[in-house]
Amino acid sequence: MDSPDADGLLAEQLLRLTRRVHRIQKRHLERSGLGVTPAQSRLLRTLAQYDSPPRMADLAERLEVVPRAVTTLVDGLEANGKVRRAPDPANRRVIRIELTDGGLKALRELREARRAAAEDILAPLTAGQRDLLGGLLDTLMDGMGRAGRTAAADGAGAGDGAGAGTGTGISTAPGTPTGSDTD
Repeated sequence: MDSPDADGLLAEQLLRLTRRVHRIQKRHLERSGLGVTPAQSRLLRTLAQYDSPPRMADLAERLEVVPRAVTTLVDGLEANGKVRRAPDPANRRVIRIELTDGGLKALRELREARRAAAEDILAPLTAGQRDLLGGLLDTLMDGMGRAGRTAAADGAGAGDGAGAGTGTGISTAPGTPTGSDTD
């Protein structure tokens, strides 16, 4: 009798959970009435992680998409008053993308929609199970557990990227993202 492929089963469970998360998040976004697509939401969250307004090429690289995709997203967000294009003060040929007050308000509402979606997904879990899941996801996401993240947040490795992606706000240079809430 063949034994089931444990890694294959885990991979399938992760993919199914990811699809469920996206569906629930999309439903909460639609209910928010912001008129923001999931892709635009991701761009807004990514934009908020920069210390100074990035170029579209920087956003494309960070989002791992082609620059044309960022142009389309920025066009839509700009038309809705959530971002604006601004010339770089040091080089007027360079255009930077900055959040507007409307974009900051949308981000607050998007965070609430994400929290509500997370609550829907995590509702069946106890506090202990949530902590365990959080630790496991930390390990899967960046190869270090919460203890390693705490050390990075306390300054161990500050500036060398050890805190990158942890949401600690550690940034190695002006204009670089301070976290990786871009999924």
